[in-house]
Amino acid sequence: MAEGSSDKVAYFQAITGLDDPDLCAEILSAHNWDLELAVSSFTSSSNPPPPPTSTIAAAAATTTTSTAAAADPAPPGLAWKLVTLPFYVVSGGVGLVTGAVGLGAWMAGAVLSRSLNLLGLALPRPGAGDSDRLIALSASAAEAADFVAAFERDFAAGDGAPAPRFVAEGFMDALQRSQREYKLLFVYLHSPDHPDVPAFCAGSLCSPVVAAFVNENFVAWGGSIRRTEGFKMSNSLKASRFPFCAVVMASTNQRIALLQQIEGPKSPEEMLTILQRVVEEHSPSLIAARLEAEERRNNQRLREEQDAAYRAALEADQARERQRREEQERLEREAAEAERKRKEEEEALARAAHEAAEKEAAIARRRQEKAMALGAEPEKGPDVTQVLIRFPTGERKERRFHSSATISSLYDYVDSLDCLQAEKYSLVSNFPRVSYGPEKHSLTLKEAGLHPQASLFVEAES
Repeated sequence: MAEGSSDKVAYFQAITGLDDPDLCAEILSAHNWDLELAVSSFTSSSNPPPPPTSTIAAAAATTTTSTAAAADPAPPGLAWKLVTLPFYVVSGGVGLVTGAVGLGAWMAGAVLSRSLNLLGLALPRPGAGDSDRLIALSASAAEAADFVAAFERDFAAGDGAPAPRFVAEGFMDALQRSQREYKLLFVYLHSPDHPDVPAFCAGSLCSPVVAAFVNENFVAWGGSIRRTEGFKMSNSLKASRFPFCAVVMASTNQRIALLQQIEGPKSPEEMLTILQRVVEEHSPSLIAARLEAEERRNNQRLREEQDAAYRAALEADQARERQRREEQERLEREAAEAERKRKEEEEALARAAHEAAEKEAAIARRRQEKAMALGAEPEKGPDVTQVLIRFPTGERKERRFHSSATISSLYDYVDSLDCLQAEKYSLVSNFPRVSYGPEKHSLTLKEAGLHPQASLFVEAES
């Protein structure tokens, strides 16, 4: 059997009182190993008619006495087994399995009811035909509120009269409240039918000294044993005599520690003496717990402050690192942009130089071609024209041409020289001023009136 299944069988045995583990396993298996469903099914059978409430304590006392007097004592009854279980099983405040949250109920109420039915000690309930039901979690707070209202009505003399301030909430909530406030939990179980109870409540619990001491040093919770949770607590605390008071505190593993039982009628002085002693004995542990909790809170706050400071420093470092990276990226971008521009400028200069070289080479080739097209300079003769060319720089060049040569030959001659940088120019005569533009390039020198000699100057065009 798996470990989880064994635990469920053990729980089921403890709750139901069945001794046969195989039978328990079969019941759980039939309910798909759902512990709450199996227990609910087990406790949902019809109950025998309950005896009057006043006979409960007498029946329990008779059962206990007869058990103790037997020579061969029989196994303890189911109710006694239940009250000796860990408190979280009896109270049902935590639940038996983690899936119990959705049910919103205390299993222990049905368990105790079933136990009492087995003993013939069932408590009266409204609706004789109703079947056993799980008690809703809010019912405990309603019972506590009813008890507080009834107690104040019956035993508090009026507004401002001394009385313990019982909390109007369930026992588990009151226990948790005492933990939060670092106080002990004062428990009072009220038995309305007991003859000593009214005098005890009015004379002792509501005496100024006892009420003030309880209110100052304890969280007070009370319940009637006629109601479900009060009856459960009377079994849990094994109350055998009334009036009944107890002082408890939370223990480990969701149990409660019973520090003091106060049974039977007590005078205010006796009550105060007992309660003072309990407080003196256990105050050091409460003070230590409070100091430990404060130290934990201080340490937690210190860790949070350190974490906040660390996060702030980390964020500042990250911001500085981010700013440094952004600055570095900006510088890198600027350097890359400067390098790109430099390369572009170098490439532009290289292109310009290349273009200039190509242009120079082209000019040189053209000069050479023009010079070769002119041919050799003719000797002086009657058909030879002497031409003088003046450049804007003041330089002069002179050459002979056949009178039958065209004006374009003069342009070829100028182009063959290394004296002019302008690409566009015109040859012009001064007296009279005549420009020999493209429309006259086909005229011979004689036709143009330049024979036997002519003086022309180069006029650059924009």
